[in-house]
Amino acid sequence: MTLRHTRIESQPGCLVLVAEGEALCGCYFSDQRYLPDESEFGVEVDAEEDALFTYVSDELARYLAGELREFTVSLAPRGDEFSQRCWALLREIPYGETTSYGELADALGNRHFAQRVGQAVGHNPIGVIIPCHRVVGADGSLTGYAGGLERKRWLLELEEPEAASASRLF
Repeated sequence: MTLRHTRIESQPGCLVLVAEGEALCGCYFSDQRYLPDESEFGVEVDAEEDALFTYVSDELARYLAGELREFTVSLAPRGDEFSQRCWALLREIPYGETTSYGELADALGNRHFAQRVGQAVGHNPIGVIIPCHRVVGADGSLTGYAGGLERKRWLLELEEPEAASASRLF
């Protein structure tokens, strides 16, 4: 299977999609922190000529328009076992809800894992789709996001129930 990538424009910024076979293994903002070297993305292809990228582009467009709450694209994030466990937990955070690094660490069995959880969340290779933007500080405040705090705020506001907007801390 050939590793390949494409770039798509979206409201919060240009996204680089990376795939191998029929699974997405990367979704990065083109200017985010912890962006892998482009040599790790494989060959560049036209999104409109690749069935998987067309599908992902459509799902992202519907999500960003507020029409899709759960992605169905096949995912294959690359990372160690601990990171994989963290990313699996991220996918369980419901649309419109948030959790904290400490709560994720508790779910992994040890509150002292919070810093390590933060590292795994920060290096999430499939941003937006694996919703690392739903992780906030213990007090509900916005904390680090590889795509930038303004994008994190934008994504959380997109998902936010109307009744909650008046009581948020950010």
